[in-house]
Amino acid sequence: MAGGEPSPRWGFHRLTDRWADRLVAAAGVRPGELVVDIGAGHGAVAAALVAAGARVIAVELHPSRVRMLRERFADDPVRVVRADAADLRLPQRPFRVVANPPYGATMAVVRRLLAPQSTLYAADLVLPRGYVRRIQDGSLARRWAVTRGLTMPRGAFRPAAPRDAVVLVVRRTSTRMARRRRQ
Repeated sequence: MAGGEPSPRWGFHRLTDRWADRLVAAAGVRPGELVVDIGAGHGAVAAALVAAGARVIAVELHPSRVRMLRERFADDPVRVVRADAADLRLPQRPFRVVANPPYGATMAVVRRLLAPQSTLYAADLVLPRGYVRRIQDGSLARRWAVTRGLTMPRGAFRPAAPRDAVVLVVRRTSTRMARRRRQ
């Protein structure tokens, strides 16, 4: 990573179904939760979220993948939104994110998700290891519990990624949001 930005060798590396299932299971998604999948790609994470009983917003920018997602999830509780991950409009009601977002948009996505006006209460994001370290070492501790989750080996992606990734686990520590979530 030069200057903190991802290497240009990172392209479109989608999670395999098996690793998407592991990601969703580790996140502890419950039936009925509103979950945003940023960078939905071919829908591996969205499919695992549907299997867990979540209501899903699948965000994807690439037009042919958007069409494929709409066809794949036509009969499921999935709303497919064509949008750039970096300027995504977030839900106004409490939500969580479980996603393998585009690495090029990592910092913009994290800043948007963790902004003071965000109604996010939990996020599990597959990110390059260096980003996870930087975010963990940052100043998020006042409102967020930030930990490192699963390591995603290169082979967890198709095509294989140039290096392993890590799941950034973020949980809101504010009791106000926790109370809103239970309502």
